[in-house]
Amino acid sequence: MSERYPIPAAFHRVEESIKRSRFITSMGHAPDAESARAFVAAVKEEFPDATHNCWAFNAGPPGDTASVGLSDDGEPSGTAGKPMLNGLLHSGVGEIVAVVTRYFGGTKLGTGGLVRAYAGLVKLGLETLPLREMVVTTQLAVSIPYSSVTLFKRLMPDFEAEVLEEAFSDEAGFTLELPEERAGDFIAAVTELTTGRAKIHEK
Repeated sequence: MSERYPIPAAFHRVEESIKRSRFITSMGHAPDAESARAFVAAVKEEFPDATHNCWAFNAGPPGDTASVGLSDDGEPSGTAGKPMLNGLLHSGVGEIVAVVTRYFGGTKLGTGGLVRAYAGLVKLGLETLPLREMVVTTQLAVSIPYSSVTLFKRLMPDFEAEVLEEAFSDEAGFTLELPEERAGDFIAAVTELTTGRAKIHEK
């Protein structure tokens, strides 16, 4: 699994009319199933008079099915939640929730038409969804001799490391956060820089 992947950067909404039915897609970030369900509840509260509020979420990395959910919310079984979830799982975006709100316009779409409509509304939302990168990070506690501090601080940007805390006693102490994928190389670089005198452990 990649330790970096795109996730929604902000709440996003698109709208489309199909055969006089009004469809509104709301999308957001869902780092866990709880957040996804809270998002669904908020959209339902916003559109309490809608005919349907169908939803799907993947609260994990792109394509991962360990934490997913879906609901047809009264549409014929398999015509809404499933095509929506398929769209999310194949989007390359992780930690995402989508609610498609429908106001029925008087013309039935049939099961095939509904599948196309709900899948299409998710696709439409994804086309303009603002994204940011999700990076799995780790924290390290580092103690180094004072003589190494300047070179140590120059080294940090190369590994996208950020200082969270500093503590100075007989040695310089730092609590750092950096991408998990860079931690091994960073530890090796600091060990080399301090000729093995650095003390490093994961927080």
